Amino acid sequence: MATKWVYSFREGNGEMRALLGGKGAGAAEMTRAGLPVPPGFTITTEACNAYYADGEKFPPGMWDQVVAALHEVERETGKKFGDASNPLLVSVRSGARFSMPGMMDTVLNLGLNPQTLQGLIARTNNPRFGYDAYRRFIQMFGKIVLDIPAEKFEHILDQEKQQVGAKLDTDLSAEDLKRVATKFAELVRQETGHEFPTDPWEQLRLAIRAVFRSWNSPRAIAYRDFNKIPHNLGTAVNVQTMVFGNMGSDSGTGVAFTRNPNTGENVLYGEYLPNAQGEDVVAGIRTPHPISEMAKEWPAVYQEFKRYADLLERHYRDMQDLEFTVEKGKLYMLQTRSGKRSAQAAVKIAVDMVKEGLISKEEAVQRVEPGQVEQLLHRRIDPSAKVTVIAKGLNASPGAASGKAVFDADRAVEWSKNGEKVILVRPETSPDDVHGMIVAQGILTARGGATSHAAVVARSIGKPCVAGTEGVKVDLDHRLFSADGVVVKEGDVISINGSTGEVIEGAVPMIEPELTGELQALLDYADSIRRLQVWANADYPRDAEIARKNGAQGIGLCRTEHMFFETDRLPIMQEMILARDEETRQKALDRLLVFQKNDFAGIFRAMDGLPVVIRLLDPPLHEFLPSYEELLVEVTEARAKGEHNAKTEEREALLKEVAQMREANPMLGLRGCRLGILFPQVNVMQVKAIFQAAIEVTREGRKVHPEVMIPLVGHVNELKLVRDQLVQVADEELAKAEIRIPYKIGTMIEVPRAALTADQIAEHAEFFSFGTNDLTQTTFAISRDDAEGKFLLQYVSKKILPDNPFQVLDRAGVGKLMKLAVEAGRETRPSIELGICGEHGGEPSSIEFCHQLGLNYVSASPFRVPVARLAAAQAALGSLVPAGR
Repeated sequence: MATKWVYSFREGNGEMRALLGGKGAGAAEMTRAGLPVPPGFTITTEACNAYYADGEKFPPGMWDQVVAALHEVERETGKKFGDASNPLLVSVRSGARFSMPGMMDTVLNLGLNPQTLQGLIARTNNPRFGYDAYRRFIQMFGKIVLDIPAEKFEHILDQEKQQVGAKLDTDLSAEDLKRVATKFAELVRQETGHEFPTDPWEQLRLAIRAVFRSWNSPRAIAYRDFNKIPHNLGTAVNVQTMVFGNMGSDSGTGVAFTRNPNTGENVLYGEYLPNAQGEDVVAGIRTPHPISEMAKEWPAVYQEFKRYADLLERHYRDMQDLEFTVEKGKLYMLQTRSGKRSAQAAVKIAVDMVKEGLISKEEAVQRVEPGQVEQLLHRRIDPSAKVTVIAKGLNASPGAASGKAVFDADRAVEWSKNGEKVILVRPETSPDDVHGMIVAQGILTARGGATSHAAVVARSIGKPCVAGTEGVKVDLDHRLFSADGVVVKEGDVISINGSTGEVIEGAVPMIEPELTGELQALLDYADSIRRLQVWANADYPRDAEIARKNGAQGIGLCRTEHMFFETDRLPIMQEMILARDEETRQKALDRLLVFQKNDFAGIFRAMDGLPVVIRLLDPPLHEFLPSYEELLVEVTEARAKGEHNAKTEEREALLKEVAQMREANPMLGLRGCRLGILFPQVNVMQVKAIFQAAIEVTREGRKVHPEVMIPLVGHVNELKLVRDQLVQVADEELAKAEIRIPYKIGTMIEVPRAALTADQIAEHAEFFSFGTNDLTQTTFAISRDDAEGKFLLQYVSKKILPDNPFQVLDRAGVGKLMKLAVEAGRETRPSIELGICGEHGGEPSSIEFCHQLGLNYVSASPFRVPVARLAAAQAALGSLVPAGR
């Protein structure tokens, strides 16, 4: 049986997104529901994949099915494709399974040629409409199908407007547009060496091929990479009868959302343009009207549209993104799909729909991406700051950002690679700007509305955006913009507030947001669903306070070495390391103990009643000393100058000490538990500080649950030796204080041998914490600091590795070691506590794996705790939400 490549809108339904794409499935579902949808059909995503598999050729039988489907549309409409007297015109649009707004291509008015143009004019008695449709078709087809730069068409159009004194495209007469169409056709001949194709069937064939090819355009690939959308899904192609919004004042086109996609407010939100076609709204060529004004201009059409919007939202039980056209007072629905929304809106809509009884709490948790929760924790401008607002536009995507102004996407990428923070400034954005938008801190456009390309893409990637800033005059040639008398050149720092639409001169102070009521409600839903506990990594009391405020249920990693790098402590640490006798070393340790005790006490207070895992000193001692290379240069220069004094002698002595401590590979050298074995005084000092702090806080009436973690254990004998030492010190401190405090001693599993011998190690460890940063390094034999700058990112881009393994846990390798350790550890000690404290503890995919392994907790940075809470709930539901849903 021949493969079915084409489905009419009457044959499909909303469940067929994978095959028909979101747009095709939506059009089919609206058709089934009886809404006024122009007839059409969808070429499947499977056809796209077959096209690429066969060397970019249409699969056998596909074209014949397209021809048959178009003849059926002819029967439905009473029009004929290519007929000079009653021509059928169609649009050809992409439509992937996951919404990729603005990433792929659309051609409108296909089927026009000099003969069908006259038929269209005769039937509508509207020459201006006919020539406007024709010039638009040549322009879109030339740009998308024939790869002619869009600016060349815009230049001709701008010249014509200047010559006749027209301000807007709508001011051009039929004769003006006829001249424009003629010049457009001549441009095509000059650029391609061929006449513009006049055979409608050849136009259709070329347009379908162009949509297929747009699936693998650089901008589409960049969007899928950013949103982790698979590259093998393919796009569907939708061929649909044209309806025209540019037939006069009783016609128009628009885009609307059933709720506000910025805030989530339950109001109809969107824009429309009278006497316009679809691309006019999103291209920002004219400033559109708010959808609310349609109630006054076309009251009957507005009420009908509102009824359909309510029906579709209830049907899909989600906020919908709707496209529509009004042709001579008649409403046509062109598209419905789940609308892209800001992080704030995603959370509010999910929670509100639970309250409205539309969805369950479990569905609400599944509706929000973990990354969107992270976006909600973005910075905002300090309201007490004095700022200089130089322009005001539309608040197109919330959040705030500062950076250097750049005027093209390529330069944005180049500067960001050099560590610069940039704001991408454009007259309006197009799909060709996406790679620059992704790396920019924010986006500013002079034209466009709340549903423009810039706004939709910015919301989907979580970047602040100010659009339609008509007070901003962008001069791309001189790489500057002016606003309210202020000239901003490329490289000057500006700030944008995507929540208010303000453009601000210079950098401004920012503050971190707090959890909103809706976000707290969503996280409460998540907490009632998840099994994994969420702890936090915190090195100071202030970190612990933030962690607890964000819902952490414990501290999974307190890195004591960070405390020693404080400016008032580092000299004492260096004195301890360089001490020439035990007495001097002990005096330094005694002074450090006071600092450590106070820090631990602060963390215990903040985490009253919750567990706190404290890792003993881990890095090599030379990390606390000056750089060997810098000292060598300093001493060498002093010798060359003949300097010889007490200071140079001191620096030379220090150089010798540092040289003796140097290691060829310090990551695998004298660090972790090895350090505690050779320098037991350090461990003793730290354990005394931990338990003295615990005793002090317990006496204040608080509950303390200390857990002491021994790092970098590779052999059970290392753990046993250090554990015996620590237990003796801890018990002595508790006995002296005549107080009982329950505590645990465990280890980090961060080298492969520890994972492989976890059954032995569990005999002496009451908990395991997987240190997946080092476990990844030792499993891959990769130095993270070297690899990420030299080859690792290329490995990812070349698909040698699916992800950076330091960002997303490597399940096949590192994960297998973890699984072995979990099973062996629990076999020896069924009650063993298991967690993860590497950076993976806050990454959603890695959290899902930890849930599957049966760990007790994940530990994330304090600011990522809310993200981990949601991801843990989604893991429990078996539905981690992918980006770009």
